[in-house]
Amino acid sequence: MYVNEMTELMNICMIYDNHGNVLLQNRRKKNWAGVAFPGGHVEKGEALVPSVIREIKEETGLDIKNVKLCGVKEWFKEGVRCMVFFYKTNCFSGTLQSSEEGEVFWAPADKISEYPLANDFENNLELFYSEEISELFYGADEARILKKY
Repeated sequence: MYVNEMTELMNICMIYDNHGNVLLQNRRKKNWAGVAFPGGHVEKGEALVPSVIREIKEETGLDIKNVKLCGVKEWFKEGVRCMVFFYKTNCFSGTLQSSEEGEVFWAPADKISEYPLANDFENNLELFYSEEISELFYGADEARILKKY
């Protein structure tokens, strides 16, 4: 069976160092303001891994490699299936610089919850750290209950 539906593809990446720190971004966009990991949209015709490498370079000034896929988050918005691919890496180089997307800064991973987090980012963290789940799914029904797989 062939299903044709509109889809919006995005990415997010947890960049961490060997000292217990993660790279955070205080996002300025009104549709997802607050502190989160950097990331963005997959462009038409673009592969997933190159998209996250590009977004991180644009938003942080860092070059990343050896990204590992951690999971996927899905929800529906106005008839469009939205999918965010979660990556993480500790392989980075370059000079950290903020962008129009928001200020980027290093913080201890165990202090993330002390920042004003972007909507639902706390649920997102589980995909980066859990070995048991690889998908967060908000159903298309009215309740929009979060399911973890």
